[in-house]
Amino acid sequence: MKTVEDYITTIPDFPEEGVMFRDITTVFQDAEGFKLAIDEMTKLIEDTDCDVICGAESRGFLFGAPMAYNMGKPFVLVRKKGKLPRETVSQKYDLEYGSAEVEMHTDSIKPGQKVVIVDDLIATGGTIEAACKLVEKLGGEVVKCVFLLELKGLNGREKLAKYDVASVLAYDGI
Repeated sequence: MKTVEDYITTIPDFPEEGVMFRDITTVFQDAEGFKLAIDEMTKLIEDTDCDVICGAESRGFLFGAPMAYNMGKPFVLVRKKGKLPRETVSQKYDLEYGSAEVEMHTDSIKPGQKVVIVDDLIATGGTIEAACKLVEKLGGEVVKCVFLLELKGLNGREKLAKYDVASVLAYDGI
């Protein structure tokens, strides 16, 4: 029986020497691999009391939307600044070189709603920390952050220490 890891392609020394790049596009290219990834991520939240599934742009959409569908929950988008057409709330965060900003519609989370945030990968944790802050600005409660992959060497879990974090797979290093 195959595991999610069987569908991930590892590319050594990309984009630079010493990095083991975990390519998840091969998960999407195989119907069984994609189904398995969604099912495994959904299992991580099946006992979590939540009202909303929220996905971070862009691969968080690919995992979060089918998870929300499977659970009969609404799906909310966290987008890069300037991509949403209505009134938004925004949050800046630091990147290795510079900064970025993400947004949500102001009516996407209602006060008191319990929210699961989904993305493909936890690396440094900056994007998801910003997403968590957006949910909290709107009065929601982040009850869990779920990822397909975790790169433990980049310490993202430390940045998200106050949240319940789960990943299907965890890799040492970067």
